[in-house]
Amino acid sequence: MYLFMDDYRPCPPGFKLARDAEECLLLLHEYPITILSLDYDLGPDQPTGKDVAAAIAGKRLYPREIYLHSSSPEGRRAMYELLYANKPEGVTVHNGPIPEERMREIRKGSER
Repeated sequence: MYLFMDDYRPCPPGFKLARDAEECLLLLHEYPITILSLDYDLGPDQPTGKDVAAAIAGKRLYPREIYLHSSSPEGRRAMYELLYANKPEGVTVHNGPIPEERMREIRKGSER
């Protein structure tokens, strides 16, 4: 499963949407996630993407690939540093959104 966590943006084709940190962590616990794309800001007085990153690192819930699509440079950096410093071998953490070429591959795979 591919998971996209964002409180505002539309979900890309081929992904399951989590609108908040709680839903994202629940899905990470319950399903094998291979690609995760995280936002940082999730609304006023809500946990952030960094809280999700801390839970991923602490509970070893790493998917194979993680992308950080947040428009907050500070938030993206904080998530990247936390995830990268604690990632197991074989996990890739990207400090940016999913490139269009990779999105095309994902869409193609979800159409099968």
